[in-house]
Amino acid sequence: MSTEILWDCHMHSSFSADSPTPMEEMISKAVSKGLKGITFTEHLDPDYPATEDGLDFSLDITSYQKKISELQTTYKDQISIRFGIELGLQMHLSEYFNDLLSRIPFDFVIGSSHLVHGYDPYYPDFFAGRSEFRCYMEYFESILENLSFYDNFDVYGHLDYVVRYGPDKNREYSYGRYQDILDEILKKIISMGKGIEINTGGYHYGLGEPNPCSAVIKRYRELGGEIITIGADAHTPDKIAFAFDKAKNVLRDCGFRYYTVFKDRKPEYIPL
Repeated sequence: MSTEILWDCHMHSSFSADSPTPMEEMISKAVSKGLKGITFTEHLDPDYPATEDGLDFSLDITSYQKKISELQTTYKDQISIRFGIELGLQMHLSEYFNDLLSRIPFDFVIGSSHLVHGYDPYYPDFFAGRSEFRCYMEYFESILENLSFYDNFDVYGHLDYVVRYGPDKNREYSYGRYQDILDEILKKIISMGKGIEINTGGYHYGLGEPNPCSAVIKRYRELGGEIITIGADAHTPDKIAFAFDKAKNVLRDCGFRYYTVFKDRKPEYIPL
C-alpha cells in the first residue's frame, strides 16, 4: 500500500441495511490491501422511519457477533478483526443503547447522527422548502442535543455528514461559517473524554475533503482533542481504506502524529 495507515476503523457489511457485501469479501479485500486490522461498525438505527426502498436499520446482533467471532478465528493469521457498532443516536434511545452496551462486549462504538428529528439528510425531504444553511444548522444542533443526553460511545462519527447530501454539498460550507456551533460540539466532545473520526467517505462523495472537513479536524486538535480514528465508511470492498494517503496528510497538517484504534473500548495510539 502507498499509505502507512494500516487500520480501517469504520466499515460495513451485509449486516448493515445499506451494504450488499458479505463480511468475507470485505475482509478478503482488506487483506489484499495489506491492512493490519479492520473494525466492522455495523449500523444500528432503531426507530428509523420507513423508506421507499424498504431499508431496515435494526441489526441482528446475535448473528453479527457469532459471525465475526468465526471470522476472527479464520483470519487470525492474516488480519486483526475487531467488533464494533455504529449507533444512530437519538435522545430517546439512551436507555436502550446503554442496556445493549452493558450486555455486548464491543471493541469500538461510534455514535453518529443520521436522523435529525425524524429525517435523514440522505433523503431530499430533509432539505425541502428550507435554506441549506438552516438545514445544516439543525443537523449540528441535533448533535449537541445528543451529546447532552448520551455519552456511551468512543468517537462521534462523520461530524458534518449532512454536507454529503446538501443541494450544494460543501460549495458554501466551511468551518468558519458554522464556527460557533462546531466549536461548541468539539469542546463538548473533548470535555467528555471522547474522540472524533476522520471519515474518508467525504472523498468518495466528491467533496474533496473528509468528514469532518480538515479545518474542523485542525480546530479539534487546537482545542486539545487527542482521540481520532480513521475509517473509509466502506459499504463495498472498493472503498476500503479509500484515500488513506490523503487522510494521513490531513492528520499531519492538523498536528497529529498518531491515530487511534480501539480494543475492548480502550484507545490504542499508533504513530503515523
